[in-house]
Amino acid sequence: MTGEESSRRPRKIVHVDMDAFYASVEQRDNPELRGVPVAVGSPAARGVVAAASYEARKFGIHSAMPSVTAQRKCPDLIFVKPRFDVYNAVSLRIRAIFAEYTPMIEPLSLDEAYLDVTENLKGMEIATEIAKEIRARIKVATGLNASAGISYNKFLAKMASDLNKPNGQAVITPKNGPAFVEQLPVKKFHGVGPATAEKMHRLGIETGADLKEKTFDFLVEHFGKSGPYFYGIARGIDNRQVKPDRVRQSIGAEDTFSQDIHSHESAREGLQPLIEKVWGYCEANEIGAKTVTLKVKYADFSQITRSKTILVPLQGIGDLEEIVAMLLVRLFPPRKGIRLLGVSLSSLEPRRSEMMPQLRFSL
Repeated sequence: MTGEESSRRPRKIVHVDMDAFYASVEQRDNPELRGVPVAVGSPAARGVVAAASYEARKFGIHSAMPSVTAQRKCPDLIFVKPRFDVYNAVSLRIRAIFAEYTPMIEPLSLDEAYLDVTENLKGMEIATEIAKEIRARIKVATGLNASAGISYNKFLAKMASDLNKPNGQAVITPKNGPAFVEQLPVKKFHGVGPATAEKMHRLGIETGADLKEKTFDFLVEHFGKSGPYFYGIARGIDNRQVKPDRVRQSIGAEDTFSQDIHSHESAREGLQPLIEKVWGYCEANEIGAKTVTLKVKYADFSQITRSKTILVPLQGIGDLEEIVAMLLVRLFPPRKGIRLLGVSLSSLEPRRSEMMPQLRFSL
């Protein structure tokens, strides 16, 4: 097969998505949580749900929902404190399974990734069989269920992975891709958030068929740089490549506290799980960061950010803790109670394998 013929051949993209990942890990490790509604997160008045088990989802509970709302919907809901170190470790085991099939892996988060299996290490021709085998391997290695979507591009593979959840898979072929998109409500499109969906609604765009009727110029006029993407996916076209070296521009975590914080010690304690979460992402993806940003929201909802940029990417969680401590100490005593704290990393890049000098920062 020539290179030109290969380039015309439809790609085989698999989107693997772990089912209720955080909650499923907790149910796996604690038999008492199996079969009951579980939320990973804080039950505090200002807490939010990080993940919900399928038993909890039956009550309408979902991630990012305020904890008080979740408890109102399901009084028997059990809250479990997140263990990001465990989730990171499981994610790495899953990533290792992917790597046995293809080097073309683009992680989106700890619990989902795109795989391009057009040319794969097993020499398997049928992508649906690859997805089925990967899901079975994940189940044996971790005890967890995964769902998968298989298609000829990333958008449709992502959409397909939701069709037979949990513990299932679906395929969208080049033949039925355009028709599938036409009947789909735009609010369910990956990449169309609530605000964009509402804007489309105001423009009379409710389904993929409605979107397809709009001209290229119309979509660019109303949606700017996203216009060409919407024009393509309305026709089942998405030319984005699976990027194995994909690095996010930033990663962050924040928490709103049940009671306003006034002491330095309480602030340090509140920041520690956030530090562990963002560094866990860096560890899972073998990346470092040059810029650390501390976010503080006060009781009156005013907020500030303080950042520190260094020349060499962070190499360990101790370096991150030291910079956050430096940024935090300069804000005490606070002018009013602290309602929220957040930590984010930017200027992300792959970590070098060679030993780096220890970083030390003057407080």
